Formats: sequence, C-alpha cells, structure tokens
Amino acid sequence: MCAGVRDGKIQAQARTQSSIAVSTDKVHWVLVNASPDIRTQINTLHHYLQPARTLRDSGISAVLLADSQIDHTTGLLILRESKQPLELYCTDRVYEDLTTGFPVLTMLSHYCGVNRHSLMLDGSALKIPKLDHLNITPVPLHSKAPPYSPHRHQPSAGDNLGFWFEDTQTGGKLFYAPGLGEIEPHLQPYFAKANAVLVDGTCWTDDEMSRRQVGHKLAREMGHLPQSGKGGMIEWLANFPKTRKILIHINNTNPILEDTSVERAELTQAGIEVSWDGMLLEL
Repeated sequence: MCAGVRDGKIQAQARTQSSIAVSTDKVHWVLVNASPDIRTQINTLHHYLQPARTLRDSGISAVLLADSQIDHTTGLLILRESKQPLELYCTDRVYEDLTTGFPVLTMLSHYCGVNRHSLMLDGSALKIPKLDHLNITPVPLHSKAPPYSPHRHQPSAGDNLGFWFEDTQTGGKLFYAPGLGEIEPHLQPYFAKANAVLVDGTCWTDDEMSRRQVGHKLAREMGHLPQSGKGGMIEWLANFPKTRKILIHINNTNPILEDTSVERAELTQAGIEVSWDGMLLEL
C-alpha cells in the first residue's frame, strides 16, 4: 500500500497515525493520544493548535491517553519544549508502562515535565480546565498492553480505553475507540447514543498481516477487531443506523485505504466512512 502511494500506482492518500483533538470553543483543545506524527498534525491544523499568542504558545491544554502504545505516546516527546508541564490524563496502568517499560514520562522530567492526573474507571465523567461544557467518560475496552509493558500477559481494565465525549451545551456526543479487541455488552449504549463514533479500523481481515507477508500475528491477537467476517466491525456497526460511523487507526496493510478498492466500496455500501488527515467534525 505504501509503495503504491509513493509510486502513484493506487488511488489513495498518505495518512499520519491515529490522534484527535477535541474542543468546545476552537481555542482550547484536549489532545487525545500523541502520535509520532504530532508535529505534522499540529502544522496541518496550525490555525487552531498554534495560536501564537506568546512565544512557544500552544492551543493544547491537556493530553488524554487511551493506552501506552508507541503510536499513541511517542508524540509526547515532541511536546517536550512546552513552557509548562504537560497536563496528562491516563490510568495507573498506563502511567506504570510509561515510567518503566517505555519511560517517556521519565524522559520528560528532564524537559517540561508532566502534571499527571489519574483516570478513574468507575463510570464517572471528568472535566478538564478550559474545556468548558465538556464531559469525558473513560470506558474500559478489552485489548492488550504493549509488548514492553510489565503486565503484558496480565490484562486489566486500565490497559486500554475508549472515551465518551459529551458537550453539555450543544448536546453533541462522540465515542472514540482507537483500539478495540472485541465487542463487549457495555459498549452498546455508547454506539447507540453517539452522534458519531471514531472506531478501530486497523485490519480488514484477521489474518491480514500474513496475507500481506509483513507479519504473522492475527488482528485479534494484537487487540484489534477486523472489519470483515462474522462478528467483525461491519456486522457490529450495522446495529446503529442513525450513528455516523468513521474508521480510524487504520494499518497500512488495510485495503480500505485505496479509494477504488472493493473493500472500500463495501464500507460505503454499509454507511461506514474512512477517516483522513485534517478531518473536522462539528457535533
């Protein structure tokens, strides 16, 4: 897929790694996951995220982490020159990973540092200063901690999260789940009530890595539910005809990235969108 894009042999556009920013006023933003491509992503949305009110200014008021995976945390290092400590929200399990197996937060202590806030998993909503009218509820998801985690083989509710966002002023509701290993009963209300869901689109088939000859692990082994097949994401999303459905966190092996592929056509027929860089949702 990457070679096809570079050579112009397939109709597709390059994409950066999974990360979103959420705001209620388009001035103050919470960054949800800090990808290795964060610099490019900030530059793409510089009119929002680089307000230039002072030297080294930033529109990012806080960072919220869904997990401790490399593709969601490496970007923290790019933010190291912040004028004040990063306001960081994560679970205790993620904090442990990022101070042991992948000690990004320890490294940041030599730069801007972090002001860490622990995420509770009791179903209660949290509020982030400057993000007025925004309630954020962490939702535990079944998945796996990364290979460098000290509890890789002892999964816990704090390893991987989705987030329920609700703007109490506009009534807009969003569910974000970049890593989703299986469909659990407690997720149904979030999908049903959301105006839009941004959900894991990593692989088309469970054996995609081996089909593409780039690996041997199954999608489900890596903590990702494939789109196709019985019990897959397409089948699940069909239960929510009124919800806008958008796939994110798409691996470069996934044929849905090609605009003219039969797989993309199947998604379109099912009313499912494929995200793209710079996509802006107003709810």
